[in-house]
Amino acid sequence: MIKTQAMDINGKELTRAEEQIMQILWDIRKGFVKDILQRLPPPKPAYSTVSTIVRILVQKGYAGYRAYGKTHEYFPLVSREAYRSHTAKKLLQHYFDNSVGSLVSFFVDKKKIDVQEADEIIKLLRDFKKEES
Repeated sequence: MIKTQAMDINGKELTRAEEQIMQILWDIRKGFVKDILQRLPPPKPAYSTVSTIVRILVQKGYAGYRAYGKTHEYFPLVSREAYRSHTAKKLLQHYFDNSVGSLVSFFVDKKKIDVQEADEIIKLLRDFKKEES
């Protein structure tokens, strides 16, 4: 049996633990609970805890599985890029009034952007401006 139906991720936010498991699934592309558990940093949670979290990810539509008897091989249904886009959009809406400028200004004010990153952002903006002209 294969469970592969992706759901809309709006309203189905991930907890920190669920997001950590999804990061591993994105990295390994598919795997069993034991494979996920191996990649978690110490202190490692119990096998049953990881299994429960993965089943929640399936219920939320983030992961699917292929059943081999009682064993399940899990894989992501939502891409890392789709989740990144969803999370960035939510961040902009809820904390920065949909303003990328406010977001960048926040990081500049908090000194979270170094000169090299600032140069990269400026280059990206110049390239974008050229494409739009």
